[in-house]
Amino acid sequence: MDWLNLLVWPVLRSVLLIVVLLTGFAYLTWYERKLIGRFQVRIGPNRAGPYGLLQPVADAIKAFFKEEIVPNHVDRWVYLLAPALALMPALVIWAVIPIAKGVPAIADVNIGFLWILAIAGIESYGVILAGWSSNNNYSLLGALRASAQMISYELPLGIFLVSILILAGSFSLVQLVETPRAWWEWLWVWLMFPLFFICILAEANRSPFDLPETENELVAGFQTEYGGIKFALFFMAEYINMITTSTIIVTLFFGGYKLPFGLLGDVIWLGPFVLAIKVILVLFLFIWVRASVSRPRYDQLMGFAWKFLLPVSLGYMVITAVLTALFK
Repeated sequence: MDWLNLLVWPVLRSVLLIVVLLTGFAYLTWYERKLIGRFQVRIGPNRAGPYGLLQPVADAIKAFFKEEIVPNHVDRWVYLLAPALALMPALVIWAVIPIAKGVPAIADVNIGFLWILAIAGIESYGVILAGWSSNNNYSLLGALRASAQMISYELPLGIFLVSILILAGSFSLVQLVETPRAWWEWLWVWLMFPLFFICILAEANRSPFDLPETENELVAGFQTEYGGIKFALFFMAEYINMITTSTIIVTLFFGGYKLPFGLLGDVIWLGPFVLAIKVILVLFLFIWVRASVSRPRYDQLMGFAWKFLLPVSLGYMVITAVLTALFK
């Protein structure tokens, strides 16, 4: 029955995971629009279905039936491939994330941290190729901004992950969640959380770091020449990436699928629900930042990464190594 465990179950879990993520993406748009409405003393979507719950369905139908226009001046095959390249990493990175006790999303491999770093590095390719293949100055500038921003913020992000790896002593995310942490480790990790969250915002091109697509400077940046379902794929990639990065944050900083103090730790079916609630709370932070913080200048964004975050992340890693050598 090896073929069943090695092929059939992983494929079924993959299909189920994709369905859950696509549904989550659709209703994350509703969740964000409702919250932004409340922040701005508005109602938000309330016409399509009760409380506007059918608004994502209406948006999907509208995007699917919009006229598809491919400009003559684009590099056609790269132009068409770029949206899929932007979407795939946000889905593939889920392979190593644990969703319940002893239940990884796809597989429990001992290179979970390396997998996250490797796939995160691929995310920028779809954006870069979209801007380049569009043969448009605004799109190219957006692509260049995206690549520079992602490369810059991946450095401190990777160093912060190395610090967590030093504390965990394993590349496996399953072992990271299952292994108990000392009280000082929790405090030390939470001290890093605000800076890690800033890196995630920049990596995900989320406000206030959505400079690759600033409408006041670059029309729509790398997405300028895209419309219809192709634009919807970029939109989908951004929101699924929000869900994915929120899940990684919950796994690294807030115990993943486990309740505090080991409560109900043996109830396996409870894990996905606990994980989902924590992810929704982290997504609230994404939306809160968008509603509250203004967009910086691009030079301020890059300077903050190289002049502040990179030195701080290196210092944090050195202190983490010293604390681990002294207390573990």
